[in-house]
Amino acid sequence: MLLLISACTGQTARKPEKADRVKLVSDAGKPYIGFVLDTLKEERWYKDKALFEEKVIQMGGQVKTLAANGLDDIQFRQAELLIQEGADVLVVVPHNAEQSAKIAEMAHKAGVKVISYDRLIKNANVDYYISFDNEKVGELQATEIVKRAAKGNFAYIGGAESDNNALLFREGAMKVIQPLIDKGDIKVVYDQYTDEWKPETAQKNMQAALAQNSNRIDAVIAANDGTAGGVINALSSSGLSGKIPVSGQDAELMAIKRIIEGSQTMTVYKPITRLAEEAAQVAVKAAKGEKVAADRTVNNGKIDVPSILLDPIAVTKENIKDTVIKDGYLTEEEIFSGQ
Repeated sequence: MLLLISACTGQTARKPEKADRVKLVSDAGKPYIGFVLDTLKEERWYKDKALFEEKVIQMGGQVKTLAANGLDDIQFRQAELLIQEGADVLVVVPHNAEQSAKIAEMAHKAGVKVISYDRLIKNANVDYYISFDNEKVGELQATEIVKRAAKGNFAYIGGAESDNNALLFREGAMKVIQPLIDKGDIKVVYDQYTDEWKPETAQKNMQAALAQNSNRIDAVIAANDGTAGGVINALSSSGLSGKIPVSGQDAELMAIKRIIEGSQTMTVYKPITRLAEEAAQVAVKAAKGEKVAADRTVNNGKIDVPSILLDPIAVTKENIKDTVIKDGYLTEEEIFSGQ
């Protein structure tokens, strides 16, 4: 699997047009799907990759996955390479919602359809968007935190501001806590996005929140499990780990372990099997020119994108067995080993 493509793409003098493309696959008669990931640095994306590839192959297609390690220029070059190789459809997890518009434009010029996966490509013609209800993710996070801390000083540790999902997570959380802010029950004393979703940056942000407020923080809404891990490291250094509710997202193994031990309050489980398989089905159908049923649209700043949005699930200590274990996302052996 190629993670970075640089030398092999080179500096092209012109962008790939439809006539330039030769399908470099074992069977030119099969749909060829390019899966363009932002990164494989986070545990969950390995699951997306494996599930998506398996479903495409099961449906009679061919697939190549490339990951850009969080670099816009690399992601563009990887998309360009897949187009040159004759991909019929690009399924893109954009690193930057705005910059990825260039990928969609390039693909459409070459007659390649574009599916925005999990994160929305902004201000571009996108054929389909498949994700979860990301405002609902934020609502679930805030709801579980408010159950445990309905009053006091809150810190919001967001995701990458360049990621449209991070904006939606915050909007969802604010829907829940804004009425309590208006009542004077909650005060958001720290509100910061996390560059590139880096846990170490989230840790520094949380350290700043604690320092600015003399450690008087009553709850933390962290946008995902990586940022939650950084937050908990900062709380631990101040002797506050397990004493302050902290949210998360992605149901990563280490987050589930933290929930069991009590340092993290909850995570949001997004059934990735459903997401990956739905996206694979849409990609293969689109490659064949078949109609795709999208139940709603989401405006990306340019068009109303036909969209399929799935429901996320809040996971706490009480329902781990009925969610991530029941679905086979994680096993009891994985979760409870070393406990």
